[in-house]
Amino acid sequence: MAAILRKTPILAGSLHRTFASAAKAAKAKPVKTGSISAVGESIAAKGFLRPHKPYSPPADAAERIRSVAASLQLKSDQLGNLAEKFEFLNACFQELQHGVPNSQVHELRTVSDVIAFYQTSVDTTVPFDALKRIELPENLHIQYEYVRFHPETDTKFDGKTAFPRSSTLVTGLKYRGKYEGHEAKRSWP
Repeated sequence: MAAILRKTPILAGSLHRTFASAAKAAKAKPVKTGSISAVGESIAAKGFLRPHKPYSPPADAAERIRSVAASLQLKSDQLGNLAEKFEFLNACFQELQHGVPNSQVHELRTVSDVIAFYQTSVDTTVPFDALKRIELPENLHIQYEYVRFHPETDTKFDGKTAFPRSSTLVTGLKYRGKYEGHEAKRSWP
């Protein structure tokens, strides 16, 4: 084994760099996102295909949440008791028709946190669709309805492709009805 590594110092060096970078990544401390706004920014940055429903907060969301807290006669601003927290969040859901995702329930420790959550809007627009709403520079053009090559429907090149042995596969369920796939003919099995 040592003789093989002496002959290939490039391989040994690249393995060393690979394992060294993996060790550095393992030692890196995770970033703590302790606030609702950080989670909201994270979701906004990822932004697409999230299972959340769109939500735009009403103007009187804070007042409605405070009235729910008053009706439940919460003892303090803290939501320490789990049964009390569940009852309060359930009442807020009934009032505003917007639920708290399971991944964020542990972050809501006070009534103020719940107010901040219900005042945050949720936008579920895919970033590609968001490009349709903004005004682009004159030198930038995006084809929203693009054309896929199929030899039977192609009129520009009489069905001849630049990639004769490459198939055009439509793998997504959403686009199977919109675009037709094409399997290229093979000259050899």
